[in-house]
Amino acid sequence: MALKAVIFDLDGVIVFTDKFHYQAWKKMADQMGIYFDETINNRLRGVSRMDSLDIILERYDGEPLSQVKREELAAQKNEDYRELLKTMTPEDVTDEVRETLAEIRRRGYKIALGSSSKNARFILERVALTDAFDKISDGTNITKSKPDPEVFIKGAEFLGERPEDCLVVEDAEAGIDAGIAGGMKTAAIGDAVSCGKADFVLDTFSDLLKILI
Repeated sequence: MALKAVIFDLDGVIVFTDKFHYQAWKKMADQMGIYFDETINNRLRGVSRMDSLDIILERYDGEPLSQVKREELAAQKNEDYRELLKTMTPEDVTDEVRETLAEIRRRGYKIALGSSSKNARFILERVALTDAFDKISDGTNITKSKPDPEVFIKGAEFLGERPEDCLVVEDAEAGIDAGIAGGMKTAAIGDAVSCGKADFVLDTFSDLLKILI
């Protein structure tokens, strides 16, 4: 196995913004009179904004919503979410993550971000981590969310590497599925470990250094 590049999911791997997503979606759901809890929120991980809205609206029993109204709801959620993201600082990235990313690059591997979020660059700027990545594939350049492999396939293309030479690092089963569908090796961390599908299991972020010799 001659890996040449690593493509990282963002939320749950590099940073943790689940609480902000939850708060923003909860505000929208409460205004619509829709039941929403953390269990439902967990279904939204790695899922695009509009697909997330579809999941929340499964419990909506009011008048049918127009596409314009749906887009307004998603846009309002994103505005609330971005306001919450403004509270993020470089301290929201651990030393372990920063040092591991730097060491991976020092060992000669290319590094990309593969996130469905359209806020990925904004988040990286807030936590002062933009320069840690050679390329960024995010919600602004894809049309399909995970488990479709598009975001990772494009990440590999941006890096100029073949999918089979890339390792995807994910914390969600949908992300692991996307990596597999894209023909890449996968490393699971956090909640993704329990799906049992990944090529590698990471107890901590720095365990990547045992794989990327």
